[in-house]
Amino acid sequence: MTAIIGYARVSTEDQDCALQKAALAAAGATMVYEEKRSGTSLAGREVLQGILALIREGDTLLVTRIDRLARSVGDLEEIVKTLKAKGAHLRATDQPIDTSTPAGVAFLQMLGVFAQFETALRRERQLEGIARAKAAGVYKGRKPTVPVAQVRELYQGGKGPQEIAKALGIGRASVYRALGDLVKPTVVIKAA
Repeated sequence: MTAIIGYARVSTEDQDCALQKAALAAAGATMVYEEKRSGTSLAGREVLQGILALIREGDTLLVTRIDRLARSVGDLEEIVKTLKAKGAHLRATDQPIDTSTPAGVAFLQMLGVFAQFETALRRERQLEGIARAKAAGVYKGRKPTVPVAQVRELYQGGKGPQEIAKALGIGRASVYRALGDLVKPTVVIKAA
């Protein structure tokens, strides 16, 4: 006997799954589980992991919308792959997604492509904004964590890179980067 397993999720404890649970029950879910966890990652979502572990061939995982299941294309693909390997399906009540039909699979794949495209556009806009801010002198990047002037002063005062690193609590590689061309590489030639 196959089952329709409903999964309702909200991000915080003060939010309520009642509307999702009612929609899932109305759509035929024989069991409805709820989880109050962020959807940004699969980590820590024990209820969803339990459903994926126990779901059987022919069963359907039912959600109201795909964003209740996963917020990233990678996580969504992982969930669908797990369901497919078990012979189970995914269906959404508010979106035309049903992985038991070719049209539903195609729509799910299109959603994934659009989500990736939106992520790429958002990243591009972010980089453009940073470039404009840098050109305007507003964005300077992260403040340096290595006191370059102090490193150079200590080096010119006779301290070695190892001593400087220890005195300032920074890595030796950072000292060398701060010194730049002040440090001449030491070449040791051993006689044969």
